[in-house]
Order: sequence, then structure tokens, then C-alpha cells
Amino acid sequence: MAAKEPPAPSVADPEALVGLGYKPLFDGKTLDGWKKVGGTGQFRTEDKCIVGFGQNIRGNTFLRTEKSYADFTFVFEFKFVDPGGNSGCQFRSAQQENDGRVFGYQCEHDSNKDRSYTAGIYDEARRGWLFPGVFTPDGFAKKFTAQGKRIFKWDAWNTVVIKCEGRRIRTWLNGEKRADFIDSDPKDFTPSGFIALQVHGGKSGHIQWRNLYLRESTK
Repeated sequence: MAAKEPPAPSVADPEALVGLGYKPLFDGKTLDGWKKVGGTGQFRTEDKCIVGFGQNIRGNTFLRTEKSYADFTFVFEFKFVDPGGNSGCQFRSAQQENDGRVFGYQCEHDSNKDRSYTAGIYDEARRGWLFPGVFTPDGFAKKFTAQGKRIFKWDAWNTVVIKCEGRRIRTWLNGEKRADFIDSDPKDFTPSGFIALQVHGGKSGHIQWRNLYLRESTK
């Protein structure tokens, strides 16, 4: 009998994830299978990490997968080298036909120490905050921030899990559940799309990602 998948790994252990059927999205050396779109931020590989960086960045910049994904569990680690630059991980995302602008779901990497929304769900270039937001009751954002401040690591790697099952989207941060909502919007619900790493527009940014592993769901 195959080993049961843990719902939310607190550490992105490559050997354990491969044993559970996950596949790497990043080979640790090159950006094969990825392409940069959007603003003036930059991406490179370094020490088995993907590094997003830039100064005086114009527009949000993304490193997106060439492949699209529908239902899946995605596990990765990230950390801020420059705590002043906001970031995020897009999923089930797309680009507008007229200008190529990226839109869709984003798992927030929040550099705002007062708000602390890391692993919240934002709808990039579309509806804005979803969780916390229209899917959460009044007063929830304060509790969400308190949890984020307690579990987020500013000086170390953070493990994020994103799980998409139809209209239900869940996230975990360092082993604790963060977002859980069902997107019932008949217009903007997106069943599939690419994954992308973000360097947010602004004065500066420097973010690292590593151990990116994804397992597609089978039905």
C-alpha cells in the first residue's frame, strides 16, 4: 500500500515528496520550462534556488511555467533576502491577450510586517483580495495577521503548500492551515493555468525559492 500523503508538509523534503509522487518544477540549475514575462525585474539560478531581484522595478515581473496545471498539490520554500520587496506565487493563472498582463490566483508572500498575509489568496489584476476578503467574515483579517506573525520566518525558509481541487483552494504555511475557500464566482473562477513567481514592482526586491515540487491530481 502506498504511503499516505501528508496534507501539509512543514518542510519541503525532496526525497519524501518524490516518494509520494511529486515531480520537480525546477531542476536546481537552469530555468528550463520557465519564461519571464511582465516588468523589469530579473530572475537567475543560484545555489539550487530561483532568485528574483531588481532595483527600481517597473511593473510586476513574473517567471512563469510553460505548462498549465488544473488540480494539484504544490509544495515549495521561499524567503526574503530583501524584506522590503513584496512577492507571491501565481497559480491557475493566464495572460491577457491585448498586453500580456498576468492575472489569476496568487499565494501572497507578504513583506508587510504589520499585515502579515503570507499564504493568503489574492486575485492578481482582477478581483483583489479573496482570503482574507470576500470569502472571510468581518474581523477575520486581524486573526489571520496574528497567525501570520506567529508562524512566518523572516530569517529562514518558509514552506508553502497550495492545494487546488475544483473550486476549492487551500494553502498552508510552515505546516499550519491558512486559506480555505471555494470560488463560486461564475465569471472569474479559473480551473487551470500556469504557475509563476513574482518580483513586485517597486524600489527593490530580492526573493529566493527552492524545492518546488508538484503532484497533479488524478480522478
